[in-house]
Amino acid sequence: MKEPIIIASIIIVLLVVFFTVIPVGIWISAIASGVKISVFSLVGMKLRRVKPALIVRPMIKATKAGLPVKANQLEAHYLAGGNVDNVINALIAAERAGISLSFEKASAIDLAGRDVFEAVTMSVTPKVIETPRISAVAKDGIELLVKARVTVRTNIDRLIGGAGEETVLARVGEGIVTTVGSAQTHSRVLENPDDISKVVLEKGLDSGTAYEIISIDIADIDIGRNIGANLQSLQAEANTKIAQAKAEERRAMAVALEQEMKAEVVKAEAEVPRAMAEALKSGNVGVMDYYNLKNIQADTKMKNDIGNGVIGYVEKKTEQ
Repeated sequence: MKEPIIIASIIIVLLVVFFTVIPVGIWISAIASGVKISVFSLVGMKLRRVKPALIVRPMIKATKAGLPVKANQLEAHYLAGGNVDNVINALIAAERAGISLSFEKASAIDLAGRDVFEAVTMSVTPKVIETPRISAVAKDGIELLVKARVTVRTNIDRLIGGAGEETVLARVGEGIVTTVGSAQTHSRVLENPDDISKVVLEKGLDSGTAYEIISIDIADIDIGRNIGANLQSLQAEANTKIAQAKAEERRAMAVALEQEMKAEVVKAEAEVPRAMAEALKSGNVGVMDYYNLKNIQADTKMKNDIGNGVIGYVEKKTEQ
């Protein structure tokens, strides 16, 4: 009685281990879909810590689409950190759109961090990128705020190593600034906004990028500030400050010169007594001449005092 129970237990354990180790369900789905893959390959995937479903299901999809892919290719791409399902979707979309795309190039694009399926989709259906408002100033000093819509298509051959959307937008913005800046008046730009598109497209802004620019359309143009008038106002204000500074400098120099001249006068007056003493000593001036000079000075001082007193009295009466 015990032997049949033991045998049945062993069989159950073996079946559990078999179905745990070997993904029978995935293998049956693969065989039913026409995908040729052995059970040992699926076991090897599990031993390499690769989920068989992530390899078999894309293979089924590729086989139904008629794409010749191998399990080793998909497994290698998965182990390298790629998105296997996204690559297969891109290959199917490219094959349906008549775009030449090999598995090696698609996997390389995916490993480079690009969304290869989105790239193929953009090759078929162009994408519209809208720029922010770009400030540009015409020669008459009027600021224009320009918004453009750039229609781009993915260039798969330049997708690896090519610049992204940010570079395209930056180049378009530079072209708009250059075009508006070369216009004589802002009204000229407002009358012919298509001139911006023509000039920018002629510059070949998509070189070195992962995209091909199909068209550039000016969506909106608004008039901004009068930059020229503001600059002239700032320049006039600066010139005024410079003139005031120079005037203050000249005034300070004049005051310094006046003080210097007063110092020279005081110095000269200080020499008078000494010169008078020398003249008396040498006999060039007599005593009577000296007294007469003193009398004249005293008389002059008295007259000045009287005159100043009268003037001060008159001014005081007037104030009252």
